[in-house]
Amino acid sequence: MRVSPQKARLVLDLIKGRRVEDALNTLAFTKKRVASTVEKLVRSALENANYLSTEKGLDVDVDNLYVLRAVANDGPRMKRIRPAPMGRAYRYQRRMAHIEVALAERRRAGAESAATVVGEPEGKASAKAAKGKTAGKPRKKAVARKAAGKKKTAKSKG
Repeated sequence: MRVSPQKARLVLDLIKGRRVEDALNTLAFTKKRVASTVEKLVRSALENANYLSTEKGLDVDVDNLYVLRAVANDGPRMKRIRPAPMGRAYRYQRRMAHIEVALAERRRAGAESAATVVGEPEGKASAKAAKGKTAGKPRKKAVARKAAGKKKTAKSKG
């Protein structure tokens, strides 16, 4: 999408964690230009979930879907030049965003506690569940020690 990721994140933060129906209503009444594109993306994800439940036989309840993840990452940048005074030129960049939306199914209280992720490969979802809490923490780097150098001595005149 030809919009800066920062502007796209403003809209995506409005729909994170919401039910799909609520997210679509929010996007319909948001006055940002990127909102219509995000709405198309959410509708596409909803149709993909509907396709999985009807054609592929995967047990997905479309009414219990919610927005699990909504991310806008940096895309390629277009370098442009703007004329400047006295024959000079200023460079600027037109940013693009890779927008990613993942829907998941919220289980009822009596059912399993894990959510089914729609549109994500099976191995990826199971690997995330297997990692646990400790896998996301960054490791501490070893501190490099300075090599002992020669001490400078003051020359004495005398």
